[in-house]
Amino acid sequence: MSHKLRYAGIAAVIALLAVELALGWSSLAGALHQLRTPHLGWLALAMLAEVASMSAYARMQRRILRSAGVRAPYADNVRLAYAAHSLNETLPGGPAFSAKLNYQQMRRFGASPAVASWSIALSGILSGAALAVVTVGSALAAGGATHWGDLAGLLVAAVLLTLGVRRVAQRPAIVETLTRAPLAWFNRLRHRPAHHGHDRIHGFLEQLRAARLSPGHGVAAATYAVLNWLLDAVCLWLCFRAIGEPPAGVTAVLLAFCAAMAAGTITIVPGGLGIIDSALVLGLIAGGAAAPAALATVVLYRVITLGFILGLGWLSWLRIRRRPQAPTTQPTDQDQADDVRDEHRQLVSAQP
Repeated sequence: MSHKLRYAGIAAVIALLAVELALGWSSLAGALHQLRTPHLGWLALAMLAEVASMSAYARMQRRILRSAGVRAPYADNVRLAYAAHSLNETLPGGPAFSAKLNYQQMRRFGASPAVASWSIALSGILSGAALAVVTVGSALAAGGATHWGDLAGLLVAAVLLTLGVRRVAQRPAIVETLTRAPLAWFNRLRHRPAHHGHDRIHGFLEQLRAARLSPGHGVAAATYAVLNWLLDAVCLWLCFRAIGEPPAGVTAVLLAFCAAMAAGTITIVPGGLGIIDSALVLGLIAGGAAAPAALATVVLYRVITLGFILGLGWLSWLRIRRRPQAPTTQPTDQDQADDVRDEHRQLVSAQP
């Protein structure tokens, strides 16, 4: 059923693109004419802004890992950021592949399973919060009305969630107490001892003690998360210059960019193809840009983000695949205990 819905969604997007192509053929022809001779200097700056955006995301993840005591070379973090981004944007179900690659590589960096999972989750939370901050900032700069009550509620919820996670990391016994009864009920269904799996939960929570985001690392990571989005929007703004058109207003570009990125997070089409493009074009036109200029700018921007950046990402993925995947640290006592326990089970099951 899910495959049918996915195919139906893709077919709907293709039909929408066909209708848009038929209705906007004159604007498309003008846009293609402007793309024939882009200004190489501005084009280079746009590509540099996008590279800097990816670097900011890599530095954000690196800060999160360093706060948990995991240190990896900057080049490895950048390579992982590019490869995971390409998997996320290219493949159907890309976020799952991206999360798996992040987890595997963070384990190779020396992170425990709990720290790797925590880092991936926190990276997503910071990135989403940063996009919300950029959106609110652009709305305020544009003079739009802001619902301060909703923003205050979101801020309080974020603070409470952060404090809750921090308390769990400092006192894992709280989670052990809460999970004891559900674990015993689940084991009863599987005809296992009541405490089966308790040691694994305990080991995971003990590893989580290291996952503490210090204030310094937290501020730096949040700053890099905001820079990741801002530099991406700067790339879009510079694409106006590259095609020889006066750029739209900064706030108009930011609002169109934020709306398109938000729309792209819920699309089932890899890379948000069609959805992000339409939102960007409509947003830029609403901000005062001419239709041919807006279309040419978006096409050039997507060539950079979907062509140049994803190409670098797949090259990074190939580089990662050629490297040995063994973890860089010695196994923990918990890992060794699990291995001994698994070997004992195999020996017992092999006896007649």
